[in-house]
Amino acid sequence: MNDPQALYEAINTETSEVLVGYDDVMRKITIAILANRHILLEGVPGVAKTTAVRLFARVSDLEYQRVQMTPDLSPSDVTGTRVSEQTSHESDLRRGPIFTDVLLINDINQASPKTQAALLESMREQTVTIGRQSFEIPYPFMLIATQNPLEDEELHTLPQRQRDCFLFKLNIPIPERSVERQILDRFTDTNRDNSGTKDIEPILDAETIEAARKAVRQVHVEDKLYEYLLNLIEATRSHQATKVGASPRASLALLHAAQARAAIVGRDYVIPEDLRALAEDTLNHRIVLNMDTDLSKQTPRDIIEDIIDNVNLPEADLSTELPGE
Repeated sequence: MNDPQALYEAINTETSEVLVGYDDVMRKITIAILANRHILLEGVPGVAKTTAVRLFARVSDLEYQRVQMTPDLSPSDVTGTRVSEQTSHESDLRRGPIFTDVLLINDINQASPKTQAALLESMREQTVTIGRQSFEIPYPFMLIATQNPLEDEELHTLPQRQRDCFLFKLNIPIPERSVERQILDRFTDTNRDNSGTKDIEPILDAETIEAARKAVRQVHVEDKLYEYLLNLIEATRSHQATKVGASPRASLALLHAAQARAAIVGRDYVIPEDLRALAEDTLNHRIVLNMDTDLSKQTPRDIIEDIIDNVNLPEADLSTELPGE
């Protein structure tokens, strides 16, 4: 299954047996792993953020670890440490849960800034430094973090440099009534595993994902679309509502995400709609609003929507989606 479209359809078909109303989230998670990036999920407790990640790891047959962040969790609890042996005067390496394929960091904004910072190296370079030695993390590596949007005095807002390492920030809403009814109907059986993960069979592996990643990297991007992408990014920097705009890392993130989106719908070239459809989730966590805008209750998503609406599309026949998308 080297075809990214077939890979996505297999993931979606399998996970939809358990999850209801999560098609877009699973699409974005698939895009992220094909783009070799990480994801931040924001939502109140109980909206199946953790379940979605567990299902993705199981269907992908990837090693999965989960870390529940708390204010007193130390960096070594995540990365690992060296333990000295008194008899031999040597130290043994005890690897932390970060040495895995899919790492779920639950409630990342409950961790201390020091523990949050310990994740940066792994997200940027796919390595971990323990003591004076650097270790590679298994490939493929994907970090998916969740956070609670509710205000709490114990929460620590992620710094800009760390938010910039996430491809997407996805807001997971409370499901609509009709969707919640489907959830109730699906899990009426009290003997059924409520997470649903036992009902899922692995259908992928690391080699399949790597082959699909190579296909994504071959997706063609017209010069006009590079210019359109840069216009979107530059607009985040010059917009009257922003204090800090998107970085060059954001440009690369949006480019690679657009290539992955094109690939999972069966195209070998990017169109403007790929960029427009992903811009909000790719950029909303990377910009900082100025004080006046913040006080006006406008959100980063409002500003990104305004930018998408006002940046001119490139002149070409690329502006139209293919039938069936």
